[in-house]
Amino acid sequence: MKALLHATLAAVALAAGAAQAQTKWDLPAAYPASNFHTENLVAFANDVDQATGGKLKITVHANASLFKAPEIKRAVQGGQAQIGEILLVNFQNEWQIFGADGLPFLADSYDSAMKLYQAQKPLLQKKLGEQGMLLLYAVAWPPQGIYVKKPIASAADLKGVKWRAYSPATARIAELVGAQPVTVQAAELSQAMATGVVESYMSSGSTGYDTKTYEHIKYWYDTQAWLPKNAVIVNKRAFDALDKATQDALLKAGAAAEQRGWAASQRVNTESLDKLRANGMNIVPPSPQLKADLQKVGETMLKEWLEKAGAEGQQLVDAFRK
Repeated sequence: MKALLHATLAAVALAAGAAQAQTKWDLPAAYPASNFHTENLVAFANDVDQATGGKLKITVHANASLFKAPEIKRAVQGGQAQIGEILLVNFQNEWQIFGADGLPFLADSYDSAMKLYQAQKPLLQKKLGEQGMLLLYAVAWPPQGIYVKKPIASAADLKGVKWRAYSPATARIAELVGAQPVTVQAAELSQAMATGVVESYMSSGSTGYDTKTYEHIKYWYDTQAWLPKNAVIVNKRAFDALDKATQDALLKAGAAAEQRGWAASQRVNTESLDKLRANGMNIVPPSPQLKADLQKVGETMLKEWLEKAGAEGQQLVDAFRK
């Protein structure tokens, strides 16, 4: 009996020690559980769990269920969440460099988006470091096109259209083409289309499929305008509180998630366009006129952005174009 009691007490002490040693992190994300970014986050959390032997448990809160998209950065910065995923372009008004990958036609392919990321990365790391955070990894969305209810041949055809804006850049595009910008985050997009609040927007095939855009809008113009990135950021204090082995496991899992995420983005780009087609979406190449009009919008926006971003912005664009 005594031996059994000792064994039971030892097991209880061991379990208590394990529970004590376990660190729990919350990871707020803005996109649905079925989105490739979110699936990648879940795979990353599982990798961390396995690599640390359950020492660090990360819970992914999908679809803006914990914090809304614009609130996630502040939540991580203030320590309300230890880690989170943000869309960088959402924060351009705070610091122009966050919006570099939302500039139309600056980087319009996966190769050029990766090149832009490499040029942007040291600046992002420095800024986030100053704000008490670190950049763990970033993954590009598929190229952006225009969802619209009617066929369009030029930018003039977008005049007066109710246009979903989710970032300063998408709002500025609306102004430049004469559309009517309406701020709507991803989690509210389906409802906004169903109620007629939104008639058009620019996004990837992936977002179009996730939000069942094909139920409300039947045209997608494949403009390949830009590839914005989601970044996974970590509260520095929470990171510093981890032991060295757990920190290393987290960084390693982040590097693997970045590689996996970029590959998934390219795969999802092809798959989601096929799924949109199957659901009645017309995937249309832009007319030469529409292309020229949008190119002009891109040039205007780059000029405006460089004026605001100053020497730092010029340094980034020069490094990218080298």
